[in-house]
Amino acid sequence: MYPARLPGFVALEDGVIVGHVSYRVDGRRCELVSIEAEHRRRGVGTLLLDAVVEVARRLECTQVWLTTTNDNLDALRFYQRRGFRLTALHPGAVHDSRARLKPEIPRLGEFGIDLRDELELEKLLSA
Repeated sequence: MYPARLPGFVALEDGVIVGHVSYRVDGRRCELVSIEAEHRRRGVGTLLLDAVVEVARRLECTQVWLTTTNDNLDALRFYQRRGFRLTALHPGAVHDSRARLKPEIPRLGEFGIDLRDELELEKLLSA
């Protein structure tokens, strides 16, 4: 999957891109595929996430979900503070991807944490 080929949004500041998000809709579920803000804790990520949640609601999706990795503590904080809940743990998924598909995935992630598992989070959308 190539996030740049998916629908999404960009955040601009003085005509310069300072963030972007991409998503895909599958039936009644909306997957947040990628999100990036140039500067953290300035509200850009929240605005981009809110835009995806609004699209998902308009398309009558029942949830927005995403996958992150066990080392991504900032993402876990960010999403949980915005109403997302942990719904699944895939032990060894990153290790498996490294072995089968992408040997360039580093062994150590953020904060020097072994990069090995995937975590799913979801936000249920009310009608």
